[in-house]
Amino acid sequence: MAVRVGVLGATGAVGQRLIQLLEPHPEFEIAALTASDSSAGKTYRQAAKWRVDSPIPSDVAEMTVTATDPDEVPNDVDLLFSSLPSSVGAEVEPGFCEDGYVVSSNSSNGRMADDIPLVIPEVNADHLDLLEVQRDERGWDGAMVKNPNCSTITFVPTLAALAEYGLEKVHVSTLQAVSGAGYDGVSSMEIIDNAIPHIGSEEDKLETESRKLLGSFDGAELSHNQMDVSASCNRIPTIDGHLENVWVETEDDLSTEAAASAMEAYPSLDLRSSPDPLIHVFDEPDRPQPRMDRTLGDGMAIGAGGLQETPFGLQYNCLAHNTIRGAAGASVLNGELLLENGLI
Repeated sequence: MAVRVGVLGATGAVGQRLIQLLEPHPEFEIAALTASDSSAGKTYRQAAKWRVDSPIPSDVAEMTVTATDPDEVPNDVDLLFSSLPSSVGAEVEPGFCEDGYVVSSNSSNGRMADDIPLVIPEVNADHLDLLEVQRDERGWDGAMVKNPNCSTITFVPTLAALAEYGLEKVHVSTLQAVSGAGYDGVSSMEIIDNAIPHIGSEEDKLETESRKLLGSFDGAELSHNQMDVSASCNRIPTIDGHLENVWVETEDDLSTEAAASAMEAYPSLDLRSSPDPLIHVFDEPDRPQPRMDRTLGDGMAIGAGGLQETPFGLQYNCLAHNTIRGAAGASVLNGELLLENGLI
C-alpha cells in the first residue's frame, strides 16, 4: 500500500519536478499539494505554470491546491516533500513537524542545525540516527531531514569515494545551470552571451555542507569533517546540469587510476531512485558535459572525468542534473530512505 505524501511549494520549479518524479512512484501517492495563499483554492493546473519536460499528470492537474498550513493537510498524509523558499520553510516547516508530519526538505533553512540530518543516502545514511536526538531535543512527533544544495550534491559523492586516502584540502569551481536559480532567477539579458562569477551564499553552502555530510555521528552528536574546502561559484548559460572542476589534496598518494577505480567502485543503494552505478567515470578528457551527460541514471547519477595529477593534487570534473539529483530527486531518495528505515 503506497504511502500518502504531500508536496509543500508544489507550484515552483522544484515542486514541479517533485510531482514529475512522485506521480509514477509505486511507493508514494500524492495526496496533498500546497502553495502560496494566492494559489490556494485553485486546481493545480490553474495555479502552476507547468514547465517540466513532460505533460502535467492528469490526476494531479485537477487536485485542489491548499495553503501551506498544517491545518490544511490531511492527517493521513505520512510524508511531506518540501520545496519551499528557505524564508518560508524556516517559518512553517517546524510547525508541520510539531504536528507529527515527517518532512523531507530541499529548502536550505536548517541544513546546518546540529540536530537536523543533512543526507545524501549513498554517502551518509547513518546520519538519519540524528532524528532520535532531534525528537528528544525539540519534542516533535514528526521529524525533518534535509538534502544538501544542488552544487554540493554534485561533488560530495566523488569526495566520499576518495575519503579512504585522507581528504585534506578541496577546491571546487562550479559552472552552474540557470535552472538552479528558478524560472525567474536569472534574466536572459544577464546570462545570454555571458557568465556570472558570483552566486549569492552558494560558496558558503558548498564549504560547510560538504564537511557536515562527510562527518561522523557517534550516536549523540555529529562531528564535521576537518578537511579544508574553498569554493568559487559561477552561473553559465546552460539550462540544466551543474559542471564542477575539483582539486583534491590527500594525505596518502592518489593516482588518477586509483581515483577512477575508487569512484567506479563506490557503492549505490538498493532504493528505487538510486542509480547504478552512482558515479560514472568517463575516459574521454572532454566529458562529462551538461547537454550530453546530465541524464545519466535518469538524472540521478554523477558523471566524473578529466582526471589528472597536478601540483595542486588530483584534478577532475564532475556533473549532476541539478533539479533532479540536486533537488527534487534528492528529496525523493531521502523519502525512500526514511521508508526503508521504518521512519514513516
